[in-house]
Parts: sequence; C-alpha cells; structure tokens
Amino acid sequence: MRHALAILCLAALAPSPSLAQSLDDRHLAVIPRTAAETARIAKVLAPPAEFSKPEPFEAKPAGAATVRAIATADAFSQHSDNMAFEREMDFKLGNALFRKTWVAAPSSTQASDGLGPLYNARGCQDCHLKDGRGHTPPTPDASRVSMFLRLSVPGGPSPEGIADWIATSPDPTYGGQLQDLAAPGHPAEGRMDVTWTETPVTLGDGTVISLRAPSYAFADPAYGAPAPDLMLSPRVAPQMIGLGLLEAIPAADILAKADPDDADGDGISGRPQIVPSVEFGIPMLGRFGLKGGAATVKEQSAAAFSGDMGLSTVLHPDPWGDCTTGEQSCIDAPHGQEPGIRDGLEVDGQSLDLVTFYARNLGVPERRNIDDPQVLRGKELFYATGCQGCHTPKYVTNRLHDQPEQSFQLIWPYTDLLLHDMGEGLADNRPEGRATGSEWKTPPLWGIGLTEQVSGHNEFMHDGRARSLLEAILWHGGEAQSQRDTVAAMQPEDRDALLAFLGSL
Repeated sequence: MRHALAILCLAALAPSPSLAQSLDDRHLAVIPRTAAETARIAKVLAPPAEFSKPEPFEAKPAGAATVRAIATADAFSQHSDNMAFEREMDFKLGNALFRKTWVAAPSSTQASDGLGPLYNARGCQDCHLKDGRGHTPPTPDASRVSMFLRLSVPGGPSPEGIADWIATSPDPTYGGQLQDLAAPGHPAEGRMDVTWTETPVTLGDGTVISLRAPSYAFADPAYGAPAPDLMLSPRVAPQMIGLGLLEAIPAADILAKADPDDADGDGISGRPQIVPSVEFGIPMLGRFGLKGGAATVKEQSAAAFSGDMGLSTVLHPDPWGDCTTGEQSCIDAPHGQEPGIRDGLEVDGQSLDLVTFYARNLGVPERRNIDDPQVLRGKELFYATGCQGCHTPKYVTNRLHDQPEQSFQLIWPYTDLLLHDMGEGLADNRPEGRATGSEWKTPPLWGIGLTEQVSGHNEFMHDGRARSLLEAILWHGGEAQSQRDTVAAMQPEDRDALLAFLGSL
C-alpha cells in the first residue's frame, strides 16, 4: 500500500528507443536557445586563461539571484535577489510552512496535524537548521541531530527504460528509512548507533591529520528483527541554497559531461543518475539527494514530507508515510486527512507548491575575497589538481517562461551533478537506482565556506565524518584518488591557498 503510487509510476514507464531522448527538461517551461546564444554561452563557460585576477561575474555565483553575504547564521535564508516584490509573499509563506511544527492526529489544530505516527522530524527546519547542513551525533543537544539511516534490501522491481538499475526494496518491516521518533502511544522504530574510529594520516610535509571513520547500526528494533540482508546508509541533511538554479541547468549540459567508460582517459567516469519520476511518470535525470534519487525540487520536498514526517501529499498520498504492513498499528492510527479539507491530504497541493517555491529560491551568497592573491593561487591549484573534473565550476541555466529568478543565469555551483565512484573508504555499500554502493553524486561547493557561520560546525561528506575541508579532501578515493594524493603531497602554503579558495566559495 505504501508504495502504490510508486508502483503505478513504474508501470507507466514505457521503454524508449533512446533513453537520452527522454532525459529532457519537461519539469521546466523552457524557451529554446538560439544558435547565437549557444555560441556565446560556450565562450562564457570556457575555462579561465589565466589566474591573476577573477573572471567576469565570478563574484555572483547565482547570477542576478545572488544575495549579499551577511555575517550571521541567516546567510542561507535569504530569497533570490532578483525576485519581484509581488512574489516575495509566496517565499515567506513557503518559509512559514518550512518552519512549521506539525503535531500528531487527532488534534484541535487540524491545519497542522497528521505527523507520523513514525517520523524523524516535526518540521523541515528541524533537519535543515537555518537552511544549512545538518548535525551528526554526538551533539550537546540531541534534538539538534539531523541525520537518519536509509534502509533497503537486495532485490525488487526494476523500472523499464532505465539501464543499469540495481534492484533493491525497502525493508519489509521498517520501510525505506529508520524513524527514531513516534507519536504518543507508538514506539519509535529504533535508534541509530554510531561508533567512530580515528585513523592518523600523514601528509607529505609530515603534518598528521586524524580521520574519523564511522560504523552504523540499527539498535533496539521495536517491531521485530529487520531483514538479515539489510543495507544501511547514513544521511545528513544538506544545505538548501541554489536548488532552483541546479534544477534549471539544461539536462543536455549535464549529460554532455558524462563519461561512463572514461573515454578521455582522465580517470574520471561520471554517470548520470536516472530515476522514475513520480510526478511525470517517465525516467528523468536525478539531480537531488546524495545519490541523485530525486528529479525535481518538488519531488524531493514531497518525499521528505512523506519519509521524514509521515505527511501525505499529492505525490505520496499515504497518510502513514514510510510505515509498512509490518507496522499495522501505524497504518491504523488516526491521521490528519479530512475529506473536503486541504485536498483531502495532510499537506495540500498549494502548500507543497509554496514549500517548493521557497526551496527553489533560497539565495546563494556572493563570493568573498575573490581577488585575494592567496585565493587566486588556490583557484589555480584547484584547476591544476583536476578538481574541476567533477566539481564543474559554471553553467548557464535554461531561459524560462515562468521562473524569472532562475532564468538564463550564469551560475557557479562547482558540481557536475553526476555519479562518481568515490572508493571503498566512502562506500556505504548500498545501491540506489543506478548508483552503486561506492558512487555518490558530486555535491555543489557554493556556500561551503559559510558552513560554520550558518550551521555552527564544519562537518562535511554524506554523513558528516569530515570535520574540516581538508579532512573532506582526504576522504576522496576512487575516481578522485589522484586529486586526493596531490593535495596530500602539497607544500603547506599551497594547501592553505587551496583551502582559502574553497573557503571563499
């Protein structure tokens, strides 16, 4: 029952003679580029010829949507700077819904009930604190931990029309993620245990860095034992800025960077994630989620309402969220759906659209210190090391009919939005769609230098294991092993310059 809509979606996926033909931008109202625009864009996107000064418009990573950099924890919570005044109300209403605290049903506050009964958070803001990165355990305040475990077992249906799909299914009892909170009268599914092991790494200049390796366990299962072949994968909430601009990058521009067989011999073989779209019923390019499991901002938002909070939307109408028939008391519990009210859903269509609009328009702050000689030297080293092979610096977004904030902007996200094998050190050994257990989608780097200011920590990677940007680099392996080794062998002044460049993003 809980996967009824997804199964219908998979059944609707017809085989296509060319998968690439279906990986279009149908989620956007695109105005096609002219030949002159295409030629001009190619010149703008060319790599820099020299590094003695910033490139034109480099200070504005989100184009006209770039917001000013403010020295507070609210740096990621501003709306696109090019937003028209009459659209600001939708952003503010979306913000209110993003910050809203939901309650379990039945409740006198019928506009806010329907939480769970099993869940991970009572509101979007609980995980995406200040719209920034989540917190890993341990923290002084356990309520600020914004991390959970994805669950799956091998085998299951594979959608037609998507090659290389690795078949997995949710755990038959616990579903697709471990929910460690519950409404009154219901036991939580269990808890996530994390054990850290420190390992010293010696750099080329003799500096010793300690890397912490996590080990995860599903502890105290409340509804019986999980499947014996259960696969676990940790997830820390990522930062929220610039999502609408990433969504507006032409799919063709992303696919053009894919090199699954490493035909150019550079050691980098990015692959596109391709997922069945719940909203459109076809295979689409996966852009969101740590393994690219969602095609659009709306689908990502709806999946979070369902999986994280147990709230129904038009895309996931089951009011019990991630609960399974192995948790029948959850399915049978009171829910927040009232016929004739809010589309008969716990989160109606208008509310989902407002949250989507909010998420699309969280602004990217302007760069800092871009003309500092150390930052410019660090940028040169970024290119010389080959980091741009995955962290593609810039794009021009589609020209759009109805999204002026994201339309035809030169942006600098530093991502190719492709899957890359990051080696055994980072492997979660849990496939997701086309992504293997060692593949991850390249995360954008914009805003990364403001992480501590916004989130109060410097924890990076999919599970927050890295406690600094240097640790994050040292965790790279697989396709990025060469780049990792180059950084480890750098002289301290070069390594500091590289980190200064990253801190300016």
